[in-house]
Amino acid sequence: MWSQHKGEILALSGAVGFAFNGVVAKLVLTSGLSSLRLTQVRCGGAFLILGTYVFVRYRHRLRITKAELPWLIAYGLVGFLAVQVLYFIAITRMHVSIGLIMEFTAPIWIVLWLRYVIKRYVPALMWVAIALAFSGLLLIAQVWKGQTLDPIGVIAALICAIALAIYFLLGEKLTGTRDVQSLSVIGFGVASLGLLIAMPIWSYPTQIFTQSIDLQGRFAQYSLPGWVLILWIILLGTIAPYLLVVNGIKLLSASTSSVMGMAEPVLAGVFAWIWLFEEWSLIQLVGGVTVIIGIICADRARTAAYKI
Repeated sequence: MWSQHKGEILALSGAVGFAFNGVVAKLVLTSGLSSLRLTQVRCGGAFLILGTYVFVRYRHRLRITKAELPWLIAYGLVGFLAVQVLYFIAITRMHVSIGLIMEFTAPIWIVLWLRYVIKRYVPALMWVAIALAFSGLLLIAQVWKGQTLDPIGVIAALICAIALAIYFLLGEKLTGTRDVQSLSVIGFGVASLGLLIAMPIWSYPTQIFTQSIDLQGRFAQYSLPGWVLILWIILLGTIAPYLLVVNGIKLLSASTSSVMGMAEPVLAGVFAWIWLFEEWSLIQLVGGVTVIIGIICADRARTAAYKI
């Protein structure tokens, strides 16, 4: 029982870190740094700092077998690279919390994968969950008013949800045979290598580190140098939350962890409301709650499917 509660605390703590990081990341993104470049410095910084620690203390854990290699590459490219880039694209074009709610439809995609790919039985509750979640998304988008949300942001958030589902499933598989620290280092390393090949480090816009970044919203009269915000993103918005969440997955499950992570969009909405004055209409609030209820139902459906 304690291990379950410990896993829940870890998952929720990770959600707090990721939620607040969304606000900090938006400040940097709206100051001129692209989503890909922010992901590059985020993953690269996390890889260097966490990788150095693991290499010095537990270098034997970084050994990789041929059987693991394709799974680890997929884990890094999808769970660390794709999820981050797509999320950053989404939050630059929409409210942080709306982007996160769309991203966290991941448990529904997990259920659909169970039903239609590996052909598991899925209870009728799944269809209720899907109906609730997508009805809620329609309310958030307020489709009767025409185009109220940025279409690129919506597409990025929904693809991000699929990538996040893959991240949870691969994390559940890989933590069965590998420790959290080495798994995170390898994930960051794969993502960093992919971005390094696509975008050479020597062309990085280094002026962002010395640029004075407006803190916007409630703190608009203040500013900080870019390196301070980027260091926060690397340490407290990346390394710490990732380790907390992966440890949570190890003690719980991909499904339960993904639902615990639903605290993230709620917390992000609170942080963005307090700091950036991002507001929702009443209809959008109803839609957000409806999506969350749908995701919880999807998790229960998935749990039932695994038991059969």
